[in-house]
Amino acid sequence: MGEWWSIEVADGEYSATSWKDTHGRDLIRTALEYGAEDWAWVERPWGVVLELCFPEDSTAGGWETFRDAPLVKAALDAVPDPVNGLLLYPGRGGSSGARVPRKPKPAPAAAAAALPEPDVRDEVVRLTASTEPPATEPEGVPVFYAA
Repeated sequence: MGEWWSIEVADGEYSATSWKDTHGRDLIRTALEYGAEDWAWVERPWGVVLELCFPEDSTAGGWETFRDAPLVKAALDAVPDPVNGLLLYPGRGGSSGARVPRKPKPAPAAAAAALPEPDVRDEVVRLTASTEPPATEPEGVPVFYAA
């Protein structure tokens, strides 16, 4: 069994399907020259995925040599969205299943909710050197005296 690699190309200035129509044959031909055993195009609403299977012990070069080929570099440089529209990774792409099942996510903790903000009131503190109360105190304002 070989090792699968995926090239995901998302739509951008133009559709990824037109990119596939322009560069697809050259990519497949180059992949076969470098020892690819199998390949498949997967079309999705957001773009296309090229899945390539290279043997694990390839005498023709394999994935790394294929990836470094000038024709492949030129095709990958011409994707519709060069910043966010290109992904290269091992394994089959699109919506295929993972090799290893995902681990379950932890349940949210009870302390994850935000605490309420404390009620802040403007309080005026008056400190005087005298222990005698002042002649007049403003109403509703707490007054503290230093001892």
